[in-house]
Amino acid sequence: MTFLSNGPPTESIEITTSSPDETRWLGEIIGKGIDQKMTISLSGDLGAGKTVFVQGLAMGLEVPSDYIITSPTYTLVNEYPGRLKLFHADLYRISSGISGATELFDIGFEEFYESNGVIAVEWADRLAPGELEEDLTISISTVDDLTRRFILFFYGRKNTNLIQLLKKTFETRKG
Repeated sequence: MTFLSNGPPTESIEITTSSPDETRWLGEIIGKGIDQKMTISLSGDLGAGKTVFVQGLAMGLEVPSDYIITSPTYTLVNEYPGRLKLFHADLYRISSGISGATELFDIGFEEFYESNGVIAVEWADRLAPGELEEDLTISISTVDDLTRRFILFFYGRKNTNLIQLLKKTFETRKG
């Protein structure tokens, strides 16, 4: 299975959160701003907040609150109903590089990828470059126990409204 890269990002935004609740809120804002199929890759160290972010994303996508959003480390992919279906993948346990793509093919990942939903992929950096066609790549860095720095890289023009929403929300918050 080979996915094509979207080329260089069309825009990037840096956002800092100072608590898990703010990280969830960031995810929720992005989830609310998504109105079409999207693939989001998440990278960051263990404990950086990838799953916390996806919990907020699920809220924004209107996943019913009785669904507990946890990292699918052992199942590889969890699927949740919502305004748009959410597929939450965790690639921590797959092999790095090309053999990782083979493992994804073996579990039928391309079916999720081709669906009309939102795919959030934790540890996407375990895939070889160009194997996942992301619309949004999020790099999360731990600043201290509570503070996280998110760098969001957007690809393509379809994210213009989401980018404007994030800029407006976080510029207002700073002011």
